[in-house]
Amino acid sequence: MPIRIVTDSTADLPKHIIDDLQITVVPLHVYFGDEAFLDGATISKDEFYRRLAAHRATFPRTAAPSAGEFTDVYRRIKPDTEGIVSIHLSPRLSATYSAAVVAAEALAPETRISVVDSTTASLALGLLVMHAATLARQGADVDEIVNSVTSMTPHTRFFGVLETLEYLHKGGRIGAAAAFLGSMLHVKPIVGLRDGVAHPIERVRGRQQAIERVIERVDSHGELLHLAVGHTTDEQGMEVLATRLSRGFPRERMVHAQCGATLGTYLGPGAFGVALIETAPC
Repeated sequence: MPIRIVTDSTADLPKHIIDDLQITVVPLHVYFGDEAFLDGATISKDEFYRRLAAHRATFPRTAAPSAGEFTDVYRRIKPDTEGIVSIHLSPRLSATYSAAVVAAEALAPETRISVVDSTTASLALGLLVMHAATLARQGADVDEIVNSVTSMTPHTRFFGVLETLEYLHKGGRIGAAAAFLGSMLHVKPIVGLRDGVAHPIERVRGRQQAIERVIERVDSHGELLHLAVGHTTDEQGMEVLATRLSRGFPRERMVHAQCGATLGTYLGPGAFGVALIETAPC
């Protein structure tokens, strides 16, 4: 593959897609107390959620990869490529993007590396990365890939249903007032990303109504180019969404995934939702 695609572990892509499209993933760091792990590399998703439930009083911490870690990755793959496109979660959520930029600038004389701000995270980032890797496989150059991904970011959405807003609040992603409103009895908060920042969209009563509202929101976006469904620990909720959404989008093209440790830290157990890329208007 002449152009290689790099992303970070918050893209939450399934391993078979990563392997098939030859995507390189740089893991973020996750800490339980003094124990350090690499998201998706030295701690599995099942083990992370087991620990999250068992250590509820000890909230895990997350940290971006260092510029040195990105430098090592770029140097490892550069002999096999004509250029690298590195696509990452919003810099408003993590220092990952900034670390990638520092590494790319340091290696600029050696190889061409373009770092792209996806303005989003999780499977929304994953869909953009998949699109970039598909273009690379088809022979697109760095500029073509970067321009295509950048043009898609305004049409990319990520939203879902949380069991609670407690984890977003503990992680400093929303304020106490919003967390309190989301903790009311039987209320299911629907949360999305706006300009790279998590924000509550609405609160609905009960799981079934929450599923219906998510489906309505997906339908409101019209024709879709890409669609993904995901979950933290509620695979059943994800599958219900997938079945319902398959009436308007081919199931064989729909990505199914479990969110990893980094996003799981903030979404918490019991979350499920969707990512999509709208077909851009001509």
